[in-house]
Amino acid sequence: MDRPAVAVLFGGRSSEHSISSATAGGVLRAIDRDRYRVIPIGITRDGAFVLEDDDPDKFALDAARLPEVVDNGTRILWPDSTLTRELRVVDADGSVRSLGDVDVVFPILHGRFGEDGTIQGMLELLGLPYVGAGVLMSAIGMDKHVAKSVLKAAGVAVVPWVAVTRGELSRRSDLWRRRMRSLGLPVFVKPNRAGSSVGVSKVSEWDQLDAALETAFAEDDTVLVEQGVTGRELECGVLPGRDGGEPRVSVAGEIVVSGRDFYDFEAKYLDAPGIDLVCPADLRDAELAEMQRIAAQAFEALGGEGLSRVDFFYTGTEFFVNEVNTMPGFTPISMFPTCWIASGMTYPELVAELIDTALERSA
Repeated sequence: MDRPAVAVLFGGRSSEHSISSATAGGVLRAIDRDRYRVIPIGITRDGAFVLEDDDPDKFALDAARLPEVVDNGTRILWPDSTLTRELRVVDADGSVRSLGDVDVVFPILHGRFGEDGTIQGMLELLGLPYVGAGVLMSAIGMDKHVAKSVLKAAGVAVVPWVAVTRGELSRRSDLWRRRMRSLGLPVFVKPNRAGSSVGVSKVSEWDQLDAALETAFAEDDTVLVEQGVTGRELECGVLPGRDGGEPRVSVAGEIVVSGRDFYDFEAKYLDAPGIDLVCPADLRDAELAEMQRIAAQAFEALGGEGLSRVDFFYTGTEFFVNEVNTMPGFTPISMFPTCWIASGMTYPELVAELIDTALERSA
């Protein structure tokens, strides 16, 4: 029997291009070539789909060099209808060759134009199975304001917030600033549709607000201002249940911030000091069970598909869901795989689980 072909899709047009590329390096290294045939497809920052090298080391992440997809002159030709799953490539010399049929696409894309339902919509139109959440759940999960609104309506406790557009702030500045100030200090200012802590600032004094808003508005036209919650930062991974069962939730991991204002981009990906990732987190059995219950509830409230990392603040008496990430960071040291590894699953097994689940959904 032929091995299923997995098209690993990474890079993309968002500000999280390098993180996506680094994640792809980890996944490319983990995929069992005895079980799957791999087709690496990069998306350049300009949006060109190119045939990439099947070389995990090329996409290693370090402080001296952020990996990226460079336009090598090739162009991927997607199937021209739902009657075929054949991928072709136009090489740099203009010749066209077949890459064979693709069985499943693994879109390891973070941020806009990939994690927000756009690439999922393209794959739905082509009739290609894919890993992760569908169009609606992806779109909701990417929009922090909408996700919080859905979670709140479902009875999930979320951190108080104010969402404002640049236009609204310009037209009624006094009103919106009063609403922001009502949250108290500190607040976190973040783009509504971005991840990996890109464009996020901590505001400890109100005279820092304008600069923080401009940083966030550089990433998105809508900005969230969230109340700062004093508590532990905890995260866990969620996978759909098997055969209609309850969602599966990993053990908890904890982000311990000791020398930085918050868990920013440099700490997440460039090994900057002042952050310790502890997994499993030190929680009593009842605390972990309650956190896992809320994580499953949040996952299902947004759609219950694919995979998610659910982020919490824990005050010692209450769990607040901060975000639900439908395509979380997936490098081998990222919290989502780390939590599942601590729960008894290896990194290659986790990658295989996601691919096999996508294949089963399409069967």
